[in-house]
Amino acid sequence: MKPGKVNTIYILSVLIIILSVIVSSTGLFYTTGGKAYDFVNQYGDTVKIYGDGLYSHDSYFKAPILRGTDFTMLFFAVPALAIALILDIRKKSIKAKMFLTSVISVFTYYSASLSFGVTYNLLHLVYIALFSVSLFALITAIASMDLKKVADSIDTPLPYKGIYTFLAFTGAALTAAWLPDIISSLVSGRSLGLIEIYTTEITYVLDMGIIGPAAFICLFKLVKRNGFGYVLLSILLTLCITIGVMIPLQTVFQSIAGIETPMPVLITKVGSFVVLSFFAVYFNIKLYVKMKVN
Repeated sequence: MKPGKVNTIYILSVLIIILSVIVSSTGLFYTTGGKAYDFVNQYGDTVKIYGDGLYSHDSYFKAPILRGTDFTMLFFAVPALAIALILDIRKKSIKAKMFLTSVISVFTYYSASLSFGVTYNLLHLVYIALFSVSLFALITAIASMDLKKVADSIDTPLPYKGIYTFLAFTGAALTAAWLPDIISSLVSGRSLGLIEIYTTEITYVLDMGIIGPAAFICLFKLVKRNGFGYVLLSILLTLCITIGVMIPLQTVFQSIAGIETPMPVLITKVGSFVVLSFFAVYFNIKLYVKMKVN
């Protein structure tokens, strides 16, 4: 690894931590003392707006989800990034670099969701900064890795059949989770059922447009035993683990706000992501245990 690139990643990682603490803590703790109110959206539907804090102009349904996400990032992802950064500084191994890269990817997903999916608020410039820093940190981290050494570092076989099944199911599940909402809206000639005050649903874009296809690309690369496949696998597994922590917390924050999640949704969407995260933990442990320290 080239020293210049490593130093750049370290600087960007520290910036990610600082910006993420500002964003997540503000979203979680900042309050304006406002109250919820009704608003007629562009489709003529009455939408309840949250009315308080950083997400005062977001819908009453989505604001608790955002706050649950902030909680996850502040108390789970930020410490994970700090640990990954320290490990890479100390060990400077492929294993440590892959761990750091995978955690950075979580912040890229998080910052993209905020930058494109949240109603304009006072942290808009901070969102842009976090997205930019996270994206270029991820690109730099991946580019700094010797993919041949990554592939060679796997000196004992992984449970490939299980991993292939996991990747195929993940790619398909992300489409199956969100596609019916889009199809039903197109058939009915209306917008998405939970479009509320928004112009699009960023989660659908990221999951169906990036994460889902990435799972199948990863599968193909792993079949070829390509080093990029292992890097991508680590990224996807870490994302899946984080989402498995995040979604139950989002549900808890919605429950606190008085929003009940229907049992079918708990089973099909919340439950499926939690189950996937358990498998992700298992495969991630296997990946790092099988990888030589070099």
